Amino acid sequence: MDISAILTQGITRTPTYLHPMKQPNVLYLHSHDTGRMVQPYGYGVATPHIQKFAEQSVLFRQAFCAGPTCSPSRAALLTGMYPHVNGMLGLAHRGFELNDYNQHIVHTFNTAGYETVLCGMTHEAPTIDMLGYQRVIATPPAHAKTVAPIACQFLAEKHDRPFFLSMGFFETHRPFPEPEVDARYIRTPTPIVETPETRRDMAGFATSARAMDNGFGMALDALDKAGLTDNTLVIMTTDHGPAFPGMKCCLTDHGAGVMLMIRKPGDLPQGVVVDGMVTHMDVFPTICELTGIPKPAWLQGESLLPLIKGDKAQIHDAIIGEVNFHAAYEPERSVRTLRHKYIRRFDGRNHPVLPNCDEGLSKTLWLEHGWANSNVENEYLFDLVFDPAESCNLAHDPHHAGVLADMRKQLTDWMKKTSDPLLDGPLYAPAGSRACNPNALEPEDEVVLYKQRTRM
Repeated sequence: MDISAILTQGITRTPTYLHPMKQPNVLYLHSHDTGRMVQPYGYGVATPHIQKFAEQSVLFRQAFCAGPTCSPSRAALLTGMYPHVNGMLGLAHRGFELNDYNQHIVHTFNTAGYETVLCGMTHEAPTIDMLGYQRVIATPPAHAKTVAPIACQFLAEKHDRPFFLSMGFFETHRPFPEPEVDARYIRTPTPIVETPETRRDMAGFATSARAMDNGFGMALDALDKAGLTDNTLVIMTTDHGPAFPGMKCCLTDHGAGVMLMIRKPGDLPQGVVVDGMVTHMDVFPTICELTGIPKPAWLQGESLLPLIKGDKAQIHDAIIGEVNFHAAYEPERSVRTLRHKYIRRFDGRNHPVLPNCDEGLSKTLWLEHGWANSNVENEYLFDLVFDPAESCNLAHDPHHAGVLADMRKQLTDWMKKTSDPLLDGPLYAPAGSRACNPNALEPEDEVVLYKQRTRM
């Protein structure tokens, strides 16, 4: 059979969900700080329930968040806009907010007649009541063993209208639990060197991932038991890369790469892997297309269906990423094409911003070996074919001057097109927000309270 026929098998090209009772439910499953370090992406982290789900789904191998920090990433997915466009420049629990909470996807579902339900982890507002969910059935601390049973109770209820259920876990965020995985037989992720300490750190991550996997498995089983699977669109993803040095809060693929799987029996094929580059911002328009809900005018992503159907090999020539504030201010932008990655820093620093890396055994090892005094460049250029680990900076290589100029232009054009505030200089922190001194060591060190709108 022709590959295009395989990819299009079972696809409904024109959504037919026009009557509210016929519209599919939507289950949004999301974790914290997982990246792609799960079994179906080839990592030695046992997640059998996620593996089973992947085999029933469309899996995107080259999915990226819009910004590898917690609130900006989630806000981009749930508004369909870049962080600097939707306003989420930093962490919600530190005082950053969306410009307009009516642009959050929950309001699109409310308008479409869905029951909107929040169960567990969320990170897009300082307070949950700002978001607009009709029901909140579990709040942080949102560990899988607590959240999953509550979500299962909801799924077992009788539903007289379609629902949008956001079910999020704190896992795999630090601090990791005491390892239940044998650290002697585990491998650390690139770019973390293998030592007994870092292997133990990774064993803690794998233990947390096991809890996450069990929670997702419980919810998916509950869908089956309730007879809801065939009419439920399920999206499974995470916000950004794992909380190891050189990953979370970094614009390399180690930090920006995310798992992304989508399942809708009857409308989407099963066991299909897509290699085209996609972004979290593509999820919102894809949901709209699969549910028949009109797309809001502000969406900046693209529907994933042309990739799923095999109509296109790519829907993006480049993927753009950004960091503004995390625990501390660290403005960066990136452009990723199939061949190259370009990263530009805008703070003028020549040393790492250490509080933007969570405390842990791997960070301790890096610090013991001089990380605090290591050099940071203002520009990076990587050849992703010959250097997929993004470890050899070619920005100063004269043989790559043409590529560097092109990538610089792509970034500048995008910044102008999206009215990036970094074009006007350093960014403002909102009144009342909290941010670490960039020279601090840990995320909670030397927290600064901005009592007025302050330029960083």
